[in-house]
Amino acid sequence: MRNIFFLLFIVIPALEIVVLVLSGKAIGVWPTFAFIVATGIIGAFLAKRQGLHTLQRAKNEWMNGRIPSDALLDGICILVGGTLLLTPGFITDTAGFILLLPFAREKMKPWLVRLFKWMFY
Repeated sequence: MRNIFFLLFIVIPALEIVVLVLSGKAIGVWPTFAFIVATGIIGAFLAKRQGLHTLQRAKNEWMNGRIPSDALLDGICILVGGTLLLTPGFITDTAGFILLLPFAREKMKPWLVRLFKWMFY
């Protein structure tokens, strides 16, 4: 578990700083800044839109007497993806956009189920 925290709080931010500095040198400071702001705005819009759609889907499943497990997994992915898109940086933006893509979420759901079973059993 310590390795995960080390990765999340030390390695990824350090890599983000390196990529931002290299991007600033390659395309300039203002285009890099504009790109970061644009991905944050686009990410917030996409996360809100997909989140509302997933919430409606979960509500419909619940009203039909089914447990909305698939919709809940989608909601977790959308929440994490939206959070990553609001975090400044190209690496987190890429990961966030991947989590917002429906076909990518479908590929990740079996892995998430195994992760949750490992964490809670």
